[in-house]
Amino acid sequence: MQAIKIQSIEHEGKKRLALSFEYNNKLIALIKTVEGYKYSSSKKLWHYPNNEDTLNTLKQTLHGVATITEEKLSLPPTLNDEAKQKVKQYVQWLKSKRYSESTIGTYTNALQAFLKFYNTKPVTEITNQDVIIFNNEFVLKYKLSASYQSQVVNAIKLFFRTIQNKSIDIEQIHRPKKSNALPNVLSKEEIKKILEAHANIKHRAMLSLIYACGLRRSELLNLKPNDVDSKRGLLLIKEAKGKKDRIAPISDKIINLLREYYKAYKPQTWLFEGQYKGEPYSAESLQNILKQALAKTKINKPVSLHWLRHSYATHLLENGTDLRYIQELLGHKSSKTTEIYTHVSTKSLQKIKSPFDDL
Repeated sequence: MQAIKIQSIEHEGKKRLALSFEYNNKLIALIKTVEGYKYSSSKKLWHYPNNEDTLNTLKQTLHGVATITEEKLSLPPTLNDEAKQKVKQYVQWLKSKRYSESTIGTYTNALQAFLKFYNTKPVTEITNQDVIIFNNEFVLKYKLSASYQSQVVNAIKLFFRTIQNKSIDIEQIHRPKKSNALPNVLSKEEIKKILEAHANIKHRAMLSLIYACGLRRSELLNLKPNDVDSKRGLLLIKEAKGKKDRIAPISDKIINLLREYYKAYKPQTWLFEGQYKGEPYSAESLQNILKQALAKTKINKPVSLHWLRHSYATHLLENGTDLRYIQELLGHKSSKTTEIYTHVSTKSLQKIKSPFDDL
């Protein structure tokens, strides 16, 4: 039997269960039946959520197929039976209300982290004060983000209102102040360098489409070949954030690039597929494509995929596109969200003459 080593590792700031073994197609197909898998191109290994449930599932899946060695395992506290049942009810409620898979995952993970923190305390005895202690002794202690803190508060509030029929007074809970950080924007010259960095047509097409249509990462990965309407020059973006469909204009230039890509790769289910046909491309691999492009262009900025979307919106504004249209193109629910781009557009600012020049 093939040997597999399972260990806890730190990957992109998170604890993960990593599997190390010699390459084997059949074994890879087997471990991909376990939920939550990802592949790290940089570390050359498969990794999973770092918890006891996933470890037990992997052991059961690989029983009789491989010899497992556990090394440096560092698993978080597990949920007690009562909490597991409550989380299951919570997930069922979220699904019945048709929350997106992304939101369900975010809220469930946040609630599980909170209930694990109080794994020796009955759920019925949890109070507002416990939430405040969790914020101070877990979120702030481990320097977790303000957005994560808000997610936890939202998840807890919804859980107690819907599953426990108990009100948590959010006003007494320490919510982080909302930051007024401006969106990060690249110049058109920098965008051009990034989009032309890769010789691989698939990699170029993915990054180009994000910028060309102002897409979120998940929106790109969820596209299907039929979502590109080349005759009308439109891209259909289905069930984006807030479960809203929208359309975006797509130029002949990007359509020609996609045609070239399609001829080379012939995707079946998804517009951009992973290593195997019919498998969606992973978010981690897409991020790595951007990292490689930045390394080639020697742009020394902490650029993320979302910077391409921000740059798209800002460049539209600088070209004279009305904010109302930009709001529709980006799929923003509120115009206030779109208005932030007026603070980073340089077109009007460059016309202002500094009094220093008159001295």
